[in-house]
Amino acid sequence: MRVGSRVMIACPILLAAVLPVLAHHSFEAEYDFNKTLTVTGTVTKMEWMNPHAHFYVDVKDASGKVTNWNFELGAIPVLLKQGWRKDSLKQGDQVTVEGYLPKDGTKSMANARRVTLPDGKRVFGGSSADVADK
Repeated sequence: MRVGSRVMIACPILLAAVLPVLAHHSFEAEYDFNKTLTVTGTVTKMEWMNPHAHFYVDVKDASGKVTNWNFELGAIPVLLKQGWRKDSLKQGDQVTVEGYLPKDGTKSMANARRVTLPDGKRVFGGSSADVADK
């Protein structure tokens, strides 16, 4: 097989491997540093997966209406370094979450900056926004 043929075969394969990396989003692209929130509620689900973990919290407003919030965390390796474990949040846990709202106005979704666990321990959410805060 000639070198030119090998290059023609290798290029599409390499490109296909790189595209998912390029598609990955950044904090700055999706969330707004100036739109913050703090909520307290009950954990309904934890998704420990790549590229970002997510957890869901039922939050009751002043009128008693319950909204299920989706909070995005950082990548698993970053979370582990921050002190998170797969079982850090369990269904039924009461937590307080400080976070950032999305730029596009998506409702009931945020990037979790800090989470106060049921034992009072505060852990960082592992996103790139946390780096500047330390």
